[in-house]
Amino acid sequence: MTLPNRLRSSSGTGGVTVDLSAVIVAASPDGPRVLVRQPGTNLPVALPSGPLEAHHRTLDAGLRSWVEELVGYRLGYVEQLYTFGDANRHASARGVPNRALSIGYLALVRESRAKQDHDVTWVSWYRFFPWEDRRHGEPAVMALVREGIAGWIAEAPGDERKHREERAGLAFGRAGERWNEELALERYELLYEIGLVPEAHRDGAAVWAPREAVILEGDILLADHRRILATGISRLRSKIKYRPVVFELMPPRFTFLQLQRTVEALAGVELHKPNFRRLVKHQGLVEETGAVASNTGGRPARLIRFRRDVLLERPTSGVGLPAATSRRDLTRN
Repeated sequence: MTLPNRLRSSSGTGGVTVDLSAVIVAASPDGPRVLVRQPGTNLPVALPSGPLEAHHRTLDAGLRSWVEELVGYRLGYVEQLYTFGDANRHASARGVPNRALSIGYLALVRESRAKQDHDVTWVSWYRFFPWEDRRHGEPAVMALVREGIAGWIAEAPGDERKHREERAGLAFGRAGERWNEELALERYELLYEIGLVPEAHRDGAAVWAPREAVILEGDILLADHRRILATGISRLRSKIKYRPVVFELMPPRFTFLQLQRTVEALAGVELHKPNFRRLVKHQGLVEETGAVASNTGGRPARLIRFRRDVLLERPTSGVGLPAATSRRDLTRN
């Protein structure tokens, strides 16, 4: 890859490369799915990504170009997440350290149909973060998470122990406290730092747990792509509350139940049906189509659609879910 001069290292010890990585999300009846690729036989799956090249007019144009080439998608909704640049992301083939930056993006699509390629597939994002799906109560893996965190806290000296307890309580919630679904990245970062996920040992970054203690479920992704995905999950979980981005994932017509199930799957929590419906109606986000869905397995359900005029009326409208600390009336225990 030929890089512009401004992207070259001036130290003489290695170059700087810039990758564009995409968290491409689609909704399905089973939950949110992300698009991944198999970059090589002996490598973990990866998010779609490619290098920023000199002919790319903008970062956004570069991302769209690579995604279309790799997986056959013309992206619609796209937003930039963050720039990732850990020193241990990559090493050059000559053994000279390369600084590899990755600019992550979040993209939402309505169709889960990728280019016919055995190297490209859709998978549940909970495959990589099983502790994040609480729609049916606390997942079994949380017992191992709490056990590992308790050991990390117990080995700390007095003053440090309190700090660790506070970090763990903020990320994973204390007994009897509400789960904050927006902190997916903070939870992953804590597990990585402690050494309870395998890539922390791969990167030589684990500060506490020995390699044999890595017992948590959840597949890894290439390089730091699991961190990028966690960032995308946190961003989307937050944004559905104040922007109507969830409708980028919905078909042109849908039922209230389909909308609720999509929001629940993204947030990883179960919502109280009447209150959710009342909140969405209060925001004026949807309107009746006059049609009904007859394939519901019960009474026909009214089909609704996103009311796009709301973007002109109130550009910051979302589905109106309250913060986790005040969801007592919305989330069933």
